[in-house]
Amino acid sequence: MLSDEIKDQIRTAYTAIVERKGLSPRWGQRQMIAEIANTLGRIPEDPDAIPESSAVCVIEAGTGTGKTIAYAVAAIPLAQALGKRLVVATATIALQEQFVDKDLPDIRSHSGLDFDFVLAKGRRRYVCLSKLDRLMADSEGDTQLLPLYPDEAAQASSAAAALPVYTAMIDALGRGQWDGDRDNWPDALDEGVWLAATTDHSGCSGRRCPNISQCSFYRARDALQTADIIVTNHDLVLSDLALGGGAILSPPEDSIYIFDEGHHLPDKALSHFSGFCRLHTTVQWLEESGKLLPQAASLSASILGLGHPLSQLPEAMEQSADGLRVAEQQVAALFEDHEFDERRDDQVLRFEHGEVPSALREMATTLAGSFQQVVDYLTRAERLLESALDEEFADLPRDDVETWHLNIGAMLGRAESVLALWQAYAIEDIAGQPPMARWITMLGGDTFGFDLRCSPILAADILDETLWTRAAGVVITSATLSALNSFERFILHSGSPRDGVYKQVASPFDYGSAVFSVPAMDCDPSDATAHTQALIDMLPRLLDPAQGSLVLFSSRRQMLDVYDGVEAQLGSWLLMQGDYSKQEVLRRHKEAIDAGSGSAIFGLASFAEGVDLPGDYCRHVVIAKIPFAVPDSPLEAALAEWVEAQGRNAFMEISVPDAALRVVQAAGRLLRTETDSGLVTLLDRRIITRRYGRAILDSLPPFQRNLA
Repeated sequence: MLSDEIKDQIRTAYTAIVERKGLSPRWGQRQMIAEIANTLGRIPEDPDAIPESSAVCVIEAGTGTGKTIAYAVAAIPLAQALGKRLVVATATIALQEQFVDKDLPDIRSHSGLDFDFVLAKGRRRYVCLSKLDRLMADSEGDTQLLPLYPDEAAQASSAAAALPVYTAMIDALGRGQWDGDRDNWPDALDEGVWLAATTDHSGCSGRRCPNISQCSFYRARDALQTADIIVTNHDLVLSDLALGGGAILSPPEDSIYIFDEGHHLPDKALSHFSGFCRLHTTVQWLEESGKLLPQAASLSASILGLGHPLSQLPEAMEQSADGLRVAEQQVAALFEDHEFDERRDDQVLRFEHGEVPSALREMATTLAGSFQQVVDYLTRAERLLESALDEEFADLPRDDVETWHLNIGAMLGRAESVLALWQAYAIEDIAGQPPMARWITMLGGDTFGFDLRCSPILAADILDETLWTRAAGVVITSATLSALNSFERFILHSGSPRDGVYKQVASPFDYGSAVFSVPAMDCDPSDATAHTQALIDMLPRLLDPAQGSLVLFSSRRQMLDVYDGVEAQLGSWLLMQGDYSKQEVLRRHKEAIDAGSGSAIFGLASFAEGVDLPGDYCRHVVIAKIPFAVPDSPLEAALAEWVEAQGRNAFMEISVPDAALRVVQAAGRLLRTETDSGLVTLLDRRIITRRYGRAILDSLPPFQRNLA
């Protein structure tokens, strides 16, 4: 498919951008364009044809490569020629906004490429006119809409206090001054006020809604059908794929996906296909829903067949609630037999190899059966209400039909979610296949109760079924996709096809202008107390009070202890994560540097990625220790356990590559422009003294080295 005409179009577009913007051509950027174009060129013109190899490109592009221009220039002409929609998914809202508001308009105006684009968001970002109408219908906010979760009941009950906001929303919509998008509302919105006025997939009547012609979400969605490029986030793409693809975005077969910051994709996928049930709130939801269902009795007489499922639901819900109460007793007994860390409020019980105790598995089988009955009744009721919405009954109260369709749909969505959890607890995993991780958290404090969770330990099968084998083409790009100079870690977690293209392209930054230092120390983090004291002793000497510095910790406890130990000497120019919001910490830091003072940020993992502090804002990055994963993470522990069960070394296969990637990410906070320079200091001698440390060291960019 990569014809000479398309090649010329790509070359012409790139040359035009470089010349018109006065940029210097970057070798890594040109490499990236070529790799993406050649990979997407594997997509056959005939949609029914089977490609000879996967049109999947996994490309690690170092900071400063200019990834956005590269993938846009390469992919837009090919997507247009093939008649495919280009779906660009970013990991953060900030990247989305930059891409839509700055990057794409800039590329369009300078490249000579003709395309249009639109930003896609989920239903929860838009106001629901039907819910807004019902909130306005009663000054007390009592509209017969049932809260999906018990904690939403308090939010719904405060709707009366929010009436001025809802009135202003309706007025702004009527005047055409607001498009129903939460992000475009001019004022701050309380989360409870907003949740009462929006909906999700399970609570939406779709095309049957009487407000469909004015629906903000569907207006935005209709714009997706004609745009060349859809810009969204990873979560919305995965939500769409979980619904079968094509529910919100274009179908996978008609789409070329680009995942920017694509190293997040496997973890994001796991979160979308995990299961959850909080026992006591689910019991409360079942009880409240069962009591309120008789309010729909008047509809039962008007809609043929509706009476049976509605009359059976309260008993089925009560039976499920009784089962949950028994399960709660069993779970409590499990916790009585184990010793836990009393210093923690929440305690976690993980089932080894994902194997649920037989008594709880039998209970799960019973609960799966009872929740299946609830789901069956709700499904039947929803279909009958849908049919009623499709017909024009003169004697049928349409508002009531619509209200109960929303209620039943929301109840069905939650019931299906709980059913999936109990089904996952009831089955035994297939021998030889990666097991499901299953664990229970006992919540402490005011929220006491039990959370049951399950999750696949790898996203490989999920993404293979929903993405790799269905999409027309996929591009994954990030500055950190490889670990230990290999893509094996990403392939393991994501299941990306081995016949895809995997490529590292170099950053244009001058790493020789920066130094990676490991100073002499008489301890390492294996002795936590001694290591913390060493940091307290060393940091006042290492940090320059006239510079911008970033000190990164893997442990909140160590960060707090070190801060307490150095505050007397350095406190006047230290900023610590948690004292302010992340944005406020960065603002104060930049303000101090701009004023000619020094400033040092103490931060955790969220400051080791995605933080941009160019030039004087960061001349020194200090990494407290090699950031190995927290050992008590149930998902990490389950994955390591599975690897070990196969006779493999989980530490070398999982822990070391993960830590290496995190070190690279942390060190990447130093050089943010081609003229930056500075120092990265790692206060962990294991990178020199241990065999795995040397492997991590060799995976770093080519800094100058100062290894004491």
